Amino acid sequence: MYKVYYIQHSCFLVELEDRYLLFDYFDKDVLAQTISYSGCLPELLQDKTLYVFASHSHKDHWDVKNLALAAYHPLTKFILSKDIRLGANYLKRNGFDLSIKEKIKFVKPLMKFEMDGMKIETLHSTDAGVAFLITIGERLFFHAGDLNWWNVEGRGELYGEQYGREFKRFLKHIGNRLINCAFVVLDPRMGEDGYFLGLDYFIKTFECENIFPMHMWGDYKWIHRFKNRPDIANLKDKIIEITQENMLFEIEE
Repeated sequence: MYKVYYIQHSCFLVELEDRYLLFDYFDKDVLAQTISYSGCLPELLQDKTLYVFASHSHKDHWDVKNLALAAYHPLTKFILSKDIRLGANYLKRNGFDLSIKEKIKFVKPLMKFEMDGMKIETLHSTDAGVAFLITIGERLFFHAGDLNWWNVEGRGELYGEQYGREFKRFLKHIGNRLINCAFVVLDPRMGEDGYFLGLDYFIKTFECENIFPMHMWGDYKWIHRFKNRPDIANLKDKIIEITQENMLFEIEE
């Protein structure tokens, strides 16, 4: 059994036996003029290492204040997309000692490396930065970041088709592996004709035990709407239904 905390937006905390995986955490106050989020981190056990993953630099996926987690939780390491710029002057202006860089691993698309018993792979994104595939023991986790079949309502078929081709091509690196837990975009801003495209392709193409929709901008009713699509009737139980921020899910194996 492992635990998944839904914090907000695309931010999840996975708690395993010996570590935490924190994905795309950001300061909710940064988006206060757009949306009122209430997400916050639960209390963390100090003897578990915290691995902070950031897929890209957009403010709804990363905030430089995250580096302060290393002071709050000394066993903290950061795996950050290289489009997150943390130059010496910028760090100093934000109150961070340059030694923080010793805790940071920068990544770019199509990397494979090992860290503390984890096999970490990065994929291209259809927007910015990377998506993550993380193997720990027999478990495989996938966080899409902003890798999605984007199809903004009103932009026309060619716009959506281009993103669709790239989305499918970038996901080919997953192959036929079983994914135990995936975090995949379901964005209501795409409208009725586009919100489901990425998740629909993902759930029909890859073997995945548990799928957490994300990037919903607080509009969680779209999960239920997606699960009611007739063509995924035999797959809908894989979709975890989120209804609010700060939800805890205990995943039985």
